[in-house]
Amino acid sequence: MREQAAGEGDVDRRATGRFRGPLAGLLVALVAAGGCFVGGVSDPQGGEPAPPEPTAAPGTAATRADGTTSVEEFAQDVADAQAVAERYWAAQFRASGEGFRPIRRIISYQRAGEVSCGGQALPRNNAVYCSQGDFIAYDVAWSVAAFRQVGDAFVFYLLGHEYAHGIQVRLGIRYDFTIQQELQADCMAGAYLGDSVRSGTLTLGEGDLEEFRDGLAAVGDDPDQPWFAEGSHGTAEQRTDSFFRGYERSLAACDLG
Repeated sequence: MREQAAGEGDVDRRATGRFRGPLAGLLVALVAAGGCFVGGVSDPQGGEPAPPEPTAAPGTAATRADGTTSVEEFAQDVADAQAVAERYWAAQFRASGEGFRPIRRIISYQRAGEVSCGGQALPRNNAVYCSQGDFIAYDVAWSVAAFRQVGDAFVFYLLGHEYAHGIQVRLGIRYDFTIQQELQADCMAGAYLGDSVRSGTLTLGEGDLEEFRDGLAAVGDDPDQPWFAEGSHGTAEQRTDSFFRGYERSLAACDLG
């Protein structure tokens, strides 16, 4: 994926994304079992399976075919994804005649307990949105390891999904079950990506759609996970369907009305 930066002098930023590597490993853990803390009141364990330890760390040898493995490149992708999300949601709010307030901070952390949400320490191997502090936080070593093994396109989906939780809070959306909140966030992430591609803000590389589909197919809940359990995100089929409904039909498909 490539971001076409907006503003004076429109500058192209590198964001070539491909889901490469063990989709059933780090990507599953990062997106599905990572836990999205909306409201800062969920148990950090959330009843979800513990994600595996990363198999790479910053500074290790390259594991991806495109060779984009540095922490600096990862940080640039995070910044690009944040910029695209802010631009997208600002435009949506403006079109509705509403003012937009970007998510206050995106925070990286390295140790369990280094960052807390609503008084609850965030564990390692996680990426979350916290409404009480209005921030997104992620374990940087784990995320960089996933970036190196899976590819940098996941950054745009991951940021889009977590950003969507911030938008849900801004719109006052609350559901009785976690799965409803999560599937809507998947749909909103799909809309943000699809609309950004259609507007020319992002450009897909060859095979990216198939790779998004393959990645989403890998991030469903365990078959034994009850749909009504706290922390449930949805089956692989549900998550794929929700994401691509948003991708193809925009926010009209995401039950925001």
